[in-house]
Amino acid sequence: MPILVVEDDETLRETIEYNLINQGFEVVSAADGRVALEQAREHRPELILLDVMLPGLDGFEVCRVLRQEMSVPILMLTAKTEEIDRVVGLEMGADDYITKPFSMRELMARVKATLRRVRLIREEIAAEQPAVAPAVTNQGVIAKQPSLEFDDLIIDTDRHEVRLNDAALKLKPKEYELLEFLARHRGIALSRELVLERVWGWSFDGNSRTVDVHIRWLREKIESDPTHPSRIITVRGIGYRFEG
Repeated sequence: MPILVVEDDETLRETIEYNLINQGFEVVSAADGRVALEQAREHRPELILLDVMLPGLDGFEVCRVLRQEMSVPILMLTAKTEEIDRVVGLEMGADDYITKPFSMRELMARVKATLRRVRLIREEIAAEQPAVAPAVTNQGVIAKQPSLEFDDLIIDTDRHEVRLNDAALKLKPKEYELLEFLARHRGIALSRELVLERVWGWSFDGNSRTVDVHIRWLREKIESDPTHPSRIITVRGIGYRFEG
């Protein structure tokens, strides 16, 4: 898959393309927002370098649209230095932000670091083993299981509801998503980085502390003794493991 370079400054765009090609990457490019969307949809790039100030659609809008369609990592390029602009870009779904003028060496390092992170996460996902076997109908079709049951804890995946001792729990949306993700991988140690990517997504501007905070909230709701958890276990140096 190529890297998509979206930059209206022809000289800078060609310089970035040259350096990427010199590093062994395949490259496609666009000079405005609308063409950028077309290129992204056609080529499904593994990374997008996206300028903010573009004719047609600006980079913020392009980022917003792409985030609704694909999970490709996005590195925004911009001459703007105000904090609010960086925040807007990250909230729209950018994964990183580099301010002009920048050196090609720094840009290439950011590109490689982002792609390395993507590959590591994909390898972790590929290495996961499903904790719950899917149900199979008489016709041989795999059917989605309507609930995950662990003794007195029931996760209804159709209704997005959780019951403990027959009482419905009030969970925030991200608490539910986190619990379901952990439960579907029962017995597997999951890294904080993997949980962030799968539950919060690439567009999230935060760190692994967010996972820890939500785990604490979940423990307060599903553990009989949150200070000595028996369902969500801490795996030192890695992350967490769900034991049901």
